[in-house]
Amino acid sequence: MTDQLVGAASAAPPADPDDREASARRIGRLRRWRRTGLLVLGWIAMFLLWEFGSWWYGSRLLPRPHEVFQAAVEIVENGNFVTDFSASVLKTFAGFGVAAAIGAPVGYLMGRYNYWRAFFHGGVTIAGTIPAIVYAVMSLIVFGLSNFGPILAVALVSAPYVALNVAEGIRGVDKSLVTMSEAFGRAPHQIRREVLLPTIVPFVFAAIRMCFAVAWKVEALTEVFGGRNGVGFQIRTEYQLYDIAAVLAWTSLFIVFMLLIERLVLFKAEARLLAWRPEERSSAL
Repeated sequence: MTDQLVGAASAAPPADPDDREASARRIGRLRRWRRTGLLVLGWIAMFLLWEFGSWWYGSRLLPRPHEVFQAAVEIVENGNFVTDFSASVLKTFAGFGVAAAIGAPVGYLMGRYNYWRAFFHGGVTIAGTIPAIVYAVMSLIVFGLSNFGPILAVALVSAPYVALNVAEGIRGVDKSLVTMSEAFGRAPHQIRREVLLPTIVPFVFAAIRMCFAVAWKVEALTEVFGGRNGVGFQIRTEYQLYDIAAVLAWTSLFIVFMLLIERLVLFKAEARLLAWRPEERSSAL
């Protein structure tokens, strides 16, 4: 009887690939709907908590959400949003570009060669543990009230994260793939392009996500201390006028912009570059 069951199971035709793909797409849609539902519930909970805090502490100390929304609309309509956000974006990207130009080669050397790992590891680790406010103050001392201060602060904060993540990616490369590539006569530049680079891309995106969030904070903090334009400068100005609604409005616009960059730029770019991975293909269904 058991042999008959085993024979019947082995003789059963395999599942239709179209059915498997349809099932995978259905599961993917359910996951997306579940994530969307949880996201909406999270925003509703935050909104209700905000309303309760405004009622408890008073709208003068904690303005209600609709008051902050009105202040944000006024900021966008009077043109300050485009001017100051463009200034902050340019300084942030400039500082991050400097950090990538310095941190990526250092991380590559640390991950590829033990000598350079021992040479750079202590300094990179120390640089990554220094508080961001120290970099902001140092940058203002060096450059004063200029645009170079925020750029230097962003570069100093972001470079260690870039270096450490790139080094981890290089060390995570399968050594057997490198050995096999060398055995088949692959040139060093081909090994870097076809073996090392695809392996470190996830680590590079992890560094970009982390550094991007930290860079924005440091850039805004530097502008609050000694900027002449930008989001941080506007937050400091509204704080001096004790306009809490405007402070929260600038902060909210800042958060919305960050979310848009995260979801529409970084997430899409990462999904496209990592589409060859099975987990990325399954999540895209």
